[in-house]
Amino acid sequence: MTTVAVLQPGYIPWLGFFEQMARADHFVYYDDVHFDKHGWRNRNRVKGPTGPVWLSVPVRHSGRADQLILETEIVPDIPWAKKQIRTLQQLYAKAPHRDPYLAEFAEIIEHPWRLISDLDMAVGDVMRGWFGITTPIYRSSALGIGGGQSERLVNICKNFGATRYVSGAAARDYLEVTLFDRAGIEVVWQDYRHPTYPQLHGDFVSHLSALDLALNVGASSRRVILGEPGHST
Repeated sequence: MTTVAVLQPGYIPWLGFFEQMARADHFVYYDDVHFDKHGWRNRNRVKGPTGPVWLSVPVRHSGRADQLILETEIVPDIPWAKKQIRTLQQLYAKAPHRDPYLAEFAEIIEHPWRLISDLDMAVGDVMRGWFGITTPIYRSSALGIGGGQSERLVNICKNFGATRYVSGAAARDYLEVTLFDRAGIEVVWQDYRHPTYPQLHGDFVSHLSALDLALNVGASSRRVILGEPGHST
């Protein structure tokens, strides 16, 4: 059984993103589809004393409605990275595992990235290292595989000889499952049950960036993400 997962790049993604990556035999960043300025390509949330706090990367999108994720540029000359680091240092000053994770994260985002896709994948790479995820990673733009929306996903699966495709539940509205059935590929819907774990700042808040998990839990983060024994639920 060979499993493929395909997800758009995201900025400091949530736990479910890494769970999907860890469960796959091959993981593909879907980087050559349209950029959604209201999505998660350039922003995510961490936790503050009064609730979730947004961390956003400024990108060029005005007048570029048809641009692809891999074409989307970060706005230069705005000190967004330094601001984010200061925010995280303040919000997670008492996090038990702040170091060395925050220092490593800061080193990545302070690099002068030009494209949001490159930043997202660099951050994703360092975070998956924290979580012990060794799944091979690919970019859809580098595979040279075409087709319509669902057809292309089927073709990506065929490229890896996959017999299973793991999809987020949101794709139920548009994924043509019959195309996968005809190709002998099982579609498995991710039904991620978000775990709880020790957090700062009061009551637990779910669906934050996995950075919150790493800073609070450290080396046990993988067990939390995958629902393995040894964490609270």
